[in-house]
Amino acid sequence: MQSQNRFFDDLSKVLNGLAGTVAGVGREAEAGARERAKEWFGGMDFVSRDEFDAVKEMAAKARAEADALKKRVDALEKGATAPARKPAVKRAAARKPAGQKAAAAKPAARKASPPKKEG
Repeated sequence: MQSQNRFFDDLSKVLNGLAGTVAGVGREAEAGARERAKEWFGGMDFVSRDEFDAVKEMAAKARAEADALKKRVDALEKGATAPARKPAVKRAAARKPAGQKAAAAKPAARKASPPKKEG
């Protein structure tokens, strides 16, 4: 025969309840500490990881673009300091016979602006 001892049953129930309560208190304390840490860090103007990564990517693109533009400027400056070469292409239509004078360009006619109203 098996004897039932109510004292040990009650004690085990109390200890199981106590273990659950302690675990719950630990979770609550951790959540509270996490919230306080977020508030503290939030007040210090820190940025989130997503924002940091986005700005880092933008900076990398800007640096690459600046490098490309610097190369273009250097190439243009190098080309500007080189002696100017005469174009090798001869344009027959642009040549005039030696006896003809170039026609003087007529100035463009100006439109008269309407008189301003005073009032």
